[in-house]
Amino acid sequence: MGSIDTGNILSGLDIASSIAEADDGLVSENPATGRAIACVRRDESGKIETVLAASRVAFRKWREVPAPRRGALVRALGEQLRRHRDLLGTLISLETGKIKAEGDGEVQEMIDIADLAVGLSRQLYGNTMHSERARHRMFEQWHPLGPVGVITAFNFPAAVWAWNAFIAAVCGDTIVWKPSPKAPLTALAIHRLACDVAQQHGAQDVFGLLISDEAGVGERLAGDPRLPLLSFTGSSAVGRKVATAVASRYGRSLLECSGNNAVIVDESADLDLAVRAIIFGAVGTAGQRCTSTRRLIVHESCYAELIDRLLAAYGQVCVGDPLAEGTLMGPLIDAPARAAFVAAVAEAEAGGGQVLCGGKSLEGPGYFVQPTLIAARNDLPVVQRETFGPILYVMQYRDFDQALAMQNAVPQGLSSALFTLNLRHAESFLSASGSDCGIANINLGTSGAEIGGAFGGEKETGGGREAGSDAWKTYMRRQTNTINWGSDLPLAQGIEFTLAGNRNDL
Repeated sequence: MGSIDTGNILSGLDIASSIAEADDGLVSENPATGRAIACVRRDESGKIETVLAASRVAFRKWREVPAPRRGALVRALGEQLRRHRDLLGTLISLETGKIKAEGDGEVQEMIDIADLAVGLSRQLYGNTMHSERARHRMFEQWHPLGPVGVITAFNFPAAVWAWNAFIAAVCGDTIVWKPSPKAPLTALAIHRLACDVAQQHGAQDVFGLLISDEAGVGERLAGDPRLPLLSFTGSSAVGRKVATAVASRYGRSLLECSGNNAVIVDESADLDLAVRAIIFGAVGTAGQRCTSTRRLIVHESCYAELIDRLLAAYGQVCVGDPLAEGTLMGPLIDAPARAAFVAAVAEAEAGGGQVLCGGKSLEGPGYFVQPTLIAARNDLPVVQRETFGPILYVMQYRDFDQALAMQNAVPQGLSSALFTLNLRHAESFLSASGSDCGIANINLGTSGAEIGGAFGGEKETGGGREAGSDAWKTYMRRQTNTINWGSDLPLAQGIEFTLAGNRNDL
């Protein structure tokens, strides 16, 4: 850590001056050291009103800009991200504890979604329909929705904003972003890049930013009718409150909440493949991904062998400085996260779980813990919850239908995976009676979704979809149009409405 010049990183991303003015502001902490990186100015209530009002005004202009020109702005922002990929990736690692490869990967994910959004800007297609009435034409089109509120979590402080902001921008919406207070520097850096590009394209205030650690700010966004859509990433408990507040004003919410993702390994599985995927899914980002692998459901015939392989692999996981070469797992985000990890391990043991490896927090600075394997029952309360940490609960099954039932028997429904060479098992897993998750993979893990597909889950995960496929429709409003190009006025369904003394069909 000592070789990293934080000042040069902040200067290179042009946010050093913003930080110098914030001596009494929000502290950004390095979770690998437990020490402050910098202080960031909090946005007060007056700033919230200013940003919301400016976003509304900017939307009225931005929605009239042709979509391909909106795409040109996103393309330019993608190029800016390419130029700043190393610095921004390093900042993400410093602020969240991700290893450098994952920090850089997150910036690449932003670049990828920018590329997708640029192509989408020429493909916001509607439909044409045949009318039952002669000389009538029916079609539907999609219009910009309005300012979009985006509340993001610390674990993906950059990419999730881009999933929303880049798609919303090409759809003609403006964006108001409330980032996690645990990663304010990353938000400042991204916002600076976005505003510079927007200024060059005459699109001021398309991107708005609100930095605060006060819960009331999020509640205000959820209740504000000027935001017809609010995208929220975080816990299911908070997501439920967001959904209720937004629905009460007839707004839309896009929720990406808790995951409790399982990997099933059947008797035919390629264990070499499975071990690699399980390790990354459970240990990557120190188990702080929404798609992290949290449960492992293994056929009894290969359980002992797979556990032996996992124990050997876990012994090779290097935990330490996320910016050091060779590190595979960095720290948890903060002290409360470490305390939650310790409490979850203790609760699992109290419920009869057996710690197979790990289970301890590490001495020294920072919030490091050991990657942990625990043999436990699927119905334990702690297994039924999402613990944001590198804990993998392992369990056995005998019958494939039993494995499917175990996987689905949790409140969350984000990501799932099956390792098998059995075609019938694979097709059953992907069928309507198989995995109940929004993501279901065969022979790859639960983590690492590509941006081309729609991302999201079911049940307490929230039901929202972001990124690829037709997720763009969430950010627009649908309009059905009918044009009568004839001289008669027939009604649908053959209804006749005749005025007395006339034969005029209305």
